[in-house]
Amino acid sequence: MPDTSDPDSPLGDPAVRLAVAVGRINRRIRPTGDGLSHGLMSALSTIVRQGPIRPSELARIEAVAAPTATRAVADLEARGLIERTPDPEDGRSSLLTATQDGVTAVMHARMERAERVARLLESLTDDQRSRVWDALDALEAAAGIRH
Repeated sequence: MPDTSDPDSPLGDPAVRLAVAVGRINRRIRPTGDGLSHGLMSALSTIVRQGPIRPSELARIEAVAAPTATRAVADLEARGLIERTPDPEDGRSSLLTATQDGVTAVMHARMERAERVARLLESLTDDQRSRVWDALDALEAAAGIRH
């Protein structure tokens, strides 16, 4: 195993260490089973948070190509998680809004992820947990989360 404490090692770089840690945590808390894929849940979460929203804006926010967003929208609509209505400002486009089932799915997924994070944090010492809490404001700022 490479030594991540060596400041001259690329793995000693704090940005690399954070990227590795975030990636591993994300994989550990990712839902399992029959739920929505990560991409579909991300798109649905964006629609819940930003809606009503045009498919082109969804593609921009999600940083995916238009055909990828179109497939996601079709899948979410088929599952009854979003509704599409004509865009009153642009007859060529539509507006996407989450259904109550879509909002419930996002809230449920967030609760499941929070429960998985809580279980991961239980393995830390009190001091380590305290340092994680202290870093939250900076991590949220880096993630673009505003309160």
